[in-house]
Amino acid sequence: MQYILPLWPAYPELFLLVMVCVILVTDLFVSDDNRIVTYALTQLALAGCVAITWLTRRIEPAYTFSGMFVDDVMSDVLKLLVYLGVMGILVYSRAYIAARGMFRGEFFILALFATLGMMIMISANHLLTLYLGLELLSLSLYAMVALQRDSATATEAAMKYFVLGALASGMLLYGMSMLYGATGTLEITRLAEIIFDGGGREAVLIFALVFIVAGLGFKLGAVPFHMWVPDVYHGAPTAVTIFIGSAPKLAAFAFIMRLLVQGLGAEQLLVEWQQMLILMAVLSLAIGNITAIAQTNLKRMLAYSTISHMGFLLLGILSGDLNGYGSGMFYVMVYMVMNLGAFGMIMVLSRSGFEAENLEDFRGLNQRSPWYAFLMLLLMFSMAGVPPTVGFYAKLSVLQAVINAGYLWLAVVAVMFALIGAFYYLRVVKLMYFDTPLDTAPIRPRADVQVVMTLNGLAMLLFGIVPGPLMALCLYSIQVSL
Repeated sequence: MQYILPLWPAYPELFLLVMVCVILVTDLFVSDDNRIVTYALTQLALAGCVAITWLTRRIEPAYTFSGMFVDDVMSDVLKLLVYLGVMGILVYSRAYIAARGMFRGEFFILALFATLGMMIMISANHLLTLYLGLELLSLSLYAMVALQRDSATATEAAMKYFVLGALASGMLLYGMSMLYGATGTLEITRLAEIIFDGGGREAVLIFALVFIVAGLGFKLGAVPFHMWVPDVYHGAPTAVTIFIGSAPKLAAFAFIMRLLVQGLGAEQLLVEWQQMLILMAVLSLAIGNITAIAQTNLKRMLAYSTISHMGFLLLGILSGDLNGYGSGMFYVMVYMVMNLGAFGMIMVLSRSGFEAENLEDFRGLNQRSPWYAFLMLLLMFSMAGVPPTVGFYAKLSVLQAVINAGYLWLAVVAVMFALIGAFYYLRVVKLMYFDTPLDTAPIRPRADVQVVMTLNGLAMLLFGIVPGPLMALCLYSIQVSL
C-alpha cells in the first residue's frame, strides 16, 4: 500500500470545507432580498469540487491521513455524480424553497455539509472515517427535514428519522466495535488481510456482521429497516425529500463496497452476508412493490418504489463478483437520476401554497404541457424498466449478474415483482394522458429548471439506447479500485 503524505487526495473535501466557512460568513452580511448570492456561492463551491476532483484523478489508489482516506477511480466517479446531483437538486429546489420561506443560508450550508459527509463516506478506508462521514450526512439530513419549523408534519418526520437513525447508527457502531475487538484494527484493507489469513474469531465476526448489515439496511431503506422511508419522504418538504432520496444512495453504495465487499469479502464471511442480503432483497421487492399500489400520494408511492429499487441494488451486490458490483453501481447511478427527475417534476408542478404531490395532481398533464408529460413518461417508464429507457438495461444487467451467480430463482422472483411494480408507474402515465386535468394553471418554471429537467428526462432515453459506455465505466472503476 502506498501512503501519500501530501493531502492532495482530499483536496475536494478540504476545498468544500473552506467554501462552507466562506458561505457561512458571507451569508451573515447578505439580506433576504439578495440571498441569491448564497445560492450562487453554493453552486460555485460544487463546481469547484467537480474541477478539483477531475484534475486530481488517477488510476492507482492514493492514500492519505495515514491510510484512513483513499482516492481511487470508483470514488472519483461517485463523487462527480454526487456533485452534479446536488447541483441539480438546488436548481429544482430554488423556486420551491423561496415560495415557502426556506430560501435561507441554513438550507445551503446543510446541503453542503451533507455533501461533504457523502464525499468522506465514498473515500473512507477506515471504520472511523466511514462513521464520521455517515454521521455528518445523517445529522445534516435530520436538520434539513426539520427546517420548516412551522410544519407539524415536517417536525414529526424529523423526529421519526432522528430516533430511528440514531438506533441504526448505534447498531452500526456496535458492529464496528466488535470487528475491532476481533481483529485489532480499524483500517479496512488491514481488516480484510487479517480475516483472509484466518485471524479473528469467526463467531464474533458473524455477530458483528449482523449489526453492520442491519445498520446498512436502514441507511438504504431496505426491508425490514424501511419503516422511516414513507413517513420521512411524505412529511419532509419536497426539496429535502429529493435530497434524501437521491445522492445519499451513492454514498450508501460506496459504504457497502468499502465495508462489506472490501473489508468483509473473505470467503467465510461472503456467504454469510449474501444470505442476509438475499432475505432483505426479496422482502424489499415484495413489500415495496405491493404496498406502492395502494398509495394515492406520489411522494409515498415513490418512497415504496425506493424500497423496491434498493432490493434490486442488493441483488447486484449479493452476486459477489465484478459484474454484480458493476451492475449494482450502474443501477444506483441510474436510480439517482430517475429519482431526481420524478421529485423535480413534483416541484415544477407545485407553486406557492400548493403541493403537487398527489396522483390526482398529474391528471391531464399532457393537455397542460405535452413536453413535461413526455419527460415524466420517460421517467416512469425507466422506473418500471420499460425499454428503450435506461431503467430496463439497469434491471437487465442486475438480473444477468444474479443468474450468472447461480441464483436463477432469485431472478425469477425479481422479475415477478418488477411486473407488479409496473402497474403503479403506468398508472401515472394513464392519469397524464387519458384523464381530464383538475388544474389548468400554466406551467412556467425558470429557464434553468427547464434545461435541467429536459436533460434529466432525455438522459433516460439516451443512456437506454447507448448504455455501454456508462456500464463499462462502472465495471472499470470497480475493477481498478477493489
